[in-house]
Amino acid sequence: MVMQDGGAVDVRPGPDPGRAAPEHSGAYLATGLCLALYAAALLGWTVFGIVDSGGSAWDFIEGLFNPGASPAAQLLGPYEWAFTVAFLVIAVLALAQRRVARTAALLSGFLLLAVSAREGVGLLDAAYRDQYSNDPLGGWALATRGLGLLTALVVLTLMFPARERRGGEAGAGGERGAGPDAQWRRPARISGVLFLINGLAQLAWAVQDVTAPGMDARRYLRDAVDASVLGDLHVAATLAFTTVGSVVVLLVLGVLAVRGRHDVRGALLVFAAVQLYLTVRTVVWLAVTDFFNQSFETTEGTLSMVTTAYSLAAMTSVVVLATGRGFGAYGGARAETFRTALDGRYSGR
Repeated sequence: MVMQDGGAVDVRPGPDPGRAAPEHSGAYLATGLCLALYAAALLGWTVFGIVDSGGSAWDFIEGLFNPGASPAAQLLGPYEWAFTVAFLVIAVLALAQRRVARTAALLSGFLLLAVSAREGVGLLDAAYRDQYSNDPLGGWALATRGLGLLTALVVLTLMFPARERRGGEAGAGGERGAGPDAQWRRPARISGVLFLINGLAQLAWAVQDVTAPGMDARRYLRDAVDASVLGDLHVAATLAFTTVGSVVVLLVLGVLAVRGRHDVRGALLVFAAVQLYLTVRTVVWLAVTDFFNQSFETTEGTLSMVTTAYSLAAMTSVVVLATGRGFGAYGGARAETFRTALDGRYSGR
């Protein structure tokens, strides 16, 4: 409460605008539980991979950031490790009823649906189907795929309708939350541009790899959508799938953010953090292999270093922007409303 000349302006915080509307609490709860359960399954595979490889927990921790440190191959890769953490964080945010979890969960649902679709295409091949019954871990792998599909369907079905109303509090005849405001449009659009440039750069490198001499472009593209192409049962995502998936997500989220969609904040934050982790891992590998000292000897090496440096800076910037006040509930329109009310109340003083 602020007092001035015997008057009063109530600036006490109202309902937390960062919290989901009460009518969506069930959707957020179910989403959080499903993502937590799937993350637990990935953690189980990770622990089993550490034990099965004969390495220690410290070897695995070192291998998280240094690709050359792990003495044995793991069942999962850095893509799964990063998203295991992401799923856990999104689950916690969803269980806490935070609105930022919505688009992050939707992104997770789409990615899991893509993984399931790729596996479904692979199961059309009889030889690949047989591996599920012949491999000792086939049953567990199939159960994990099924859990991923179930999680994707639950998340997408429940979170798509869980939109927040604008222009007023729920139940007051308007829509909940603030309308478009320059304070969130600006960081959203900056993040979108950074995502688009990064996506186009990764697309250019992917095209170069596919069209390189000796590369079977058809097999590479099939690998992105068909799990049977490799010929063996695998839980970790392949390079083709992660590359194509990353390009698509970067471009789609980039376009949405450039259009000023502040509700993509959660998705931007999660995917930028994942890309940042993968980029840091690449930088560590370049350092330990002494590639830094040789990279500028060729044009391709120079471009590769420039792309890596840009990705590192851009994804760090998006993480900072997405967690900063420009996107926040109190740093945007709501705080501005308080300031406008105060200015109007005392402008004639």
